[in-house]
Amino acid sequence: MSIHLHFRAVAEPDIRDDHTWLAAFMSEAWDGHAEEYAAGIACSINKTWTLVDDLYAAARILAPDPGEPWTLPIHGGRPVPHTPDADPSDPPLMLLEPPGVARAATFLTHVSFDALWNAAGARFSAVAGAREELLDHHQDLAEFYARAASSGHAVVKAVWA
Repeated sequence: MSIHLHFRAVAEPDIRDDHTWLAAFMSEAWDGHAEEYAAGIACSINKTWTLVDDLYAAARILAPDPGEPWTLPIHGGRPVPHTPDADPSDPPLMLLEPPGVARAATFLTHVSFDALWNAAGARFSAVAGAREELLDHHQDLAEFYARAASSGHAVVKAVWA
């Protein structure tokens, strides 16, 4: 089974805070994901996004911060609740507003992947190729969030199954 966490940067004024509208927007974005990824306005992680989140959680060992910026790249933002008329098959959606995107970008820019791996990598040792896959996701997310933050964009997240 294929399942992805899909990230899409978008100018905040272009977003409607409506689950049905955002689900349609994200569905269209997912259909054009390859082009949007190449343009730097989209990113996605296959079913391993919880491992990426676990890796980032190691940041609390490296530099405890009550603001928990390591939660922002994967699970950060607020849920966009289904509206009464929403299709129940629409994906779960999260919206990370521009200040959160900027904090996520700062975290990803300043955190050392090697330090995270040294703090948490033993947890992933049973997963073949985990280090390379997590490094690739970290680099993609760092670039994606940096571009989104520099444009002042929000990030919409959807889970596609």
